[in-house]
Amino acid sequence: MATYKLTTYFIPTTMDLTTHIYTSRDELPEKLIEGNLFHGRRLFGISRLTPRHRPYMVTVEDEEGTVHAQLLAMLRYRSTWLPPYFYMHCRVFGEGVYLPQYNSTNAHSEAKEELFSMMLKALTKRLGNRVLYMEVSNLSHKMFGYKAFRESHFFPVRWMNIHNSLHSRAPEERISERMKKHLSNAQAKGVTVSEVSDEATFRAFMKLLRKHNFLKPKRYLPPNEFFRQFMQQEAIDGEPCGRLFVTRYKHYVIGCAAVAYSGREAYLWYSAFRRKSFALLHPDEVTIWNILKNAHTRGYNHLSFMDVGLPFRKNSFREFILRFGGKPTSTYRWFRCSIRWINNALSWFYRD
Repeated sequence: MATYKLTTYFIPTTMDLTTHIYTSRDELPEKLIEGNLFHGRRLFGISRLTPRHRPYMVTVEDEEGTVHAQLLAMLRYRSTWLPPYFYMHCRVFGEGVYLPQYNSTNAHSEAKEELFSMMLKALTKRLGNRVLYMEVSNLSHKMFGYKAFRESHFFPVRWMNIHNSLHSRAPEERISERMKKHLSNAQAKGVTVSEVSDEATFRAFMKLLRKHNFLKPKRYLPPNEFFRQFMQQEAIDGEPCGRLFVTRYKHYVIGCAAVAYSGREAYLWYSAFRRKSFALLHPDEVTIWNILKNAHTRGYNHLSFMDVGLPFRKNSFREFILRFGGKPTSTYRWFRCSIRWINNALSWFYRD
């Protein structure tokens, strides 16, 4: 725990703010900032109950216990066939959430970055050498927190984010006639997309998702319990934090996807398709299209794709996603390796 004085711009006073890190749901402050799934109480609870997961909620609070900012990090325990055979890594989605006044003006945005720096330093100090690496992605804009990351010895890797706008134009207006024909033919042949609602369908969902990602070492898949709780949150809280979808042809599951919801935004988190076995049915196009339509029907503003692959110049999955009329945005994904000489080497290699 560390105490800082933060000067709030245009306000002639300073506040004593303290960083706190919580690992137990019972210890979380009652007045956490709500509305963001990736830095809120619900995902903290899901992560806490997931095997080989441990959440860290970092907060900045004043003397009265008011939370000015919060950031959720998930510690994951992983095993591999190659050294190191067992290690931990820390994942953060986005820059956290802040009280509304820190988003009001450019000057207050500087205070927002100062709060982020406080949380990042506290988290980095707490984890230290316990994790092999830390990764922060899906920032709101490319240069957010640049100084804070550099001060904590993170290095940036150029990345690409893609999101589809659902409020300005209908999804049908953004796809080509060729894709419309593929979708129509698949529907005529009996391909359907539905939500996962029973145990048998859930097992089929997990089987395809794990098989699809088996040879992708970078792609981390949480244990089954993570997705099971994800699916059950609507029954627990009265509103979903996400939905699981499967694409079927006869008795085959040929596609699947996990979609998260945060406020009025939808996020495609995980997906898998049997593109080679059922090439003529275009399971990838059918699955993504139905997710777009579902999010549009439910009134979400955007569908963001949380991971469109490694940042190679040519990326087939990224090109595929762009066929649905999404907007690509250049960004950074920040990493920090706890092995100093490796971190220094990677920082030099990815220097900007």
